[in-house]
Amino acid sequence: MAVSFVVNGEERRSAADQMTPLVDVLRDEFFLTGAKAACREGACGACTVLLDGNPVVSCLVPVGMLEGREVRTVEALAPTEELSPVQQAMEEHDVVQCGMCFPGIVMVLTSFLAECPQAGPDEIKTALVGNICRCTGYERVVDAAVALAQRR
Repeated sequence: MAVSFVVNGEERRSAADQMTPLVDVLRDEFFLTGAKAACREGACGACTVLLDGNPVVSCLVPVGMLEGREVRTVEALAPTEELSPVQQAMEEHDVVQCGMCFPGIVMVLTSFLAECPQAGPDEIKTALVGNICRCTGYERVVDAAVALAQRR
């Protein structure tokens, strides 16, 4: 049975098995490769997307649970040439490293800073506890997020 849901503002249907992880549908069926299928256990955060506005690890979300729901991926953050505020802050602080964890970090920070626009370093570190960066570039990520929060 096909499942209908909205991905980045566009109505989509998937006929994948109901237990197929969302990350696989996004990457293999819709060719949205921003979310990375890294650990497949929900531990690293590399596959984080927004589901109805809340960050979720898409490797643990079965596509059968998505009927009528809205998914937003990192590809939707900057639909034009202009970067999102979080992406711009990351670029300004030279945060991007290997790129494996980065889309998940950007999605978590996008959601978190929308809810807590004046967040400080400790709050930002707590928000990122589910995102593992193998390059260990956490300090620059936090510095960029704090700088963005201070601009608001």
